[in-house]
Amino acid sequence: MTNLENRLNRSLMPAWEYLTTPLMIHNTAAILNNWGSEGWELVQVVPGPEGGLVAYLKRPVATAGA
Repeated sequence: MTNLENRLNRSLMPAWEYLTTPLMIHNTAAILNNWGSEGWELVQVVPGPEGGLVAYLKRPVATAGA
């Protein structure tokens, strides 16, 4: 693959930003709906280090001029 092809492929790949947030079991849907309304997509929910749940979310990074 040439240098130009590498640059073109990278420019076509989306860039992501990530967020982690604790989930309160009694309010899970409201928490996820709130983040979803801001463009965040749920990737995974895992047990937290001190109990409870932690949600991992992602969304595309806004590009300049968008």
